[in-house]
Amino acid sequence: MRSRYSAYVLGEEDYLLDTWHPAYRPRQLTQVPGQKWLGLKIRATIGGLATDTTGTVEFVARYKVDGRGYRLHETSRFVREAGHWYYTDGDLHAK
Repeated sequence: MRSRYSAYVLGEEDYLLDTWHPAYRPRQLTQVPGQKWLGLKIRATIGGLATDTTGTVEFVARYKVDGRGYRLHETSRFVREAGHWYYTDGDLHAK
């Protein structure tokens, strides 16, 4: 999760797509021009250890666009295949 957040901060679209499970991966990413990521807080994790094949991460990511602050609160799901973790999908939390 942290590496994907860092990839969003750095605009590393190839890494984001490579770490997205092929069954769920979009054809392309749409990043918001001028979006500035401000921080990531991991709220909870389930699984995701070396012996697990699935994991979830609840997080809050803060960002700004045109000077206005926003937050993304999601519980993301991951699967491990062939030794690599892949993001599948997630559920957004209401404010």
